[in-house]
This record gives sequence, structure tokens and C-alpha cells, in this order.
Amino acid sequence: MASVSRKQFRSRRSSDAQATRLVNRGRKLKERARRDARLVRLLQTAPFPYTSTVMAWLSHKLGKPVSRITAEDARHVLG
Repeated sequence: MASVSRKQFRSRRSSDAQATRLVNRGRKLKERARRDARLVRLLQTAPFPYTSTVMAWLSHKLGKPVSRITAEDARHVLG
């Protein structure tokens, strides 16, 4: 069994990580789209105040702390 030099090991590890990032990027984009659709449906049907999952998502979308989100902000996200 041939030993691999440190340089070869790091190069292979770097290229493997790059390939993994490319694969995961597509998966994450699809998952984000599914999550956005699911949470928008929840916004449309549930009354304010929302669950912590919805509030955290709204906080990320609005760039506001959860404690500062109002029902008007939620309606703004819905369009």
C-alpha cells in the first residue's frame, strides 16, 4: 500500500469538499424552496401569534428580531 503525501492528501480532500459543496448547494436550494412554501401556507391559515418556527423564519426574512415582528409585518411578507 503506497502512502500518500500530505500535499496529495490535502489536494484530494479539497477537491472532495468542493464537489460536496456543489451537490449540497442544489439540495439546500430545493429544501429552502419547500420550506418557504410550507411556511407561507402556515402564514395564510394560522392566526397571529405564530409558532416559534414561523416566527424564526419571519425574523430571517424580515431582518428583524422575533420580539419586534407584528401582524402587519407578516401580512407584508405574504404580499
